Amino acid sequence: MTSTLRFIEILALGTWVGGIIFLSFVVAPGAFGVLGSRDQAGTMVGFALGRLHWIGIVAGLIYVLALVVERRSIAAIARPAAILVVLMIALTFYSQKFVTSRLAGLRREMVSVDATPRDNPLRVEFDSLHQWSVRIEGTVLLLGLVGLFLTVRDFSGPR
Repeated sequence: MTSTLRFIEILALGTWVGGIIFLSFVVAPGAFGVLGSRDQAGTMVGFALGRLHWIGIVAGLIYVLALVVERRSIAAIARPAAILVVLMIALTFYSQKFVTSRLAGLRREMVSVDATPRDNPLRVEFDSLHQWSVRIEGTVLLLGLVGLFLTVRDFSGPR
């Protein structure tokens, strides 16, 4: 049972981290390089990011649940890797609820981000939120990589 729970923890966190890497280094650059307009690419990336956020939140919850069951204690959440995963969940939820959803709303209001002048208040807010979105995703990725390292190290060390 312990091996299965450990596998679930690594699979959940690895899937989330891998998804962030794939979106950041394949989907986003590909969308902006292949699609006919930057507006279409932004809409595509926003769609994919929203889905990734929910996959990540579920994966994070699965990780925490598997860890608690494996350790047979809610105190397992105080382990460094688990704390990082909980922070990842919180940041991702915040990003989805307040940043990504507002970006989508601004995109609808502007109709075309590229055609909206950079000094337009909607565009200024959009650009600022986009920077925050990138920072949050980068932070979640960094936390995930460290959490994955700590998780694997914990499994391979003495018990």
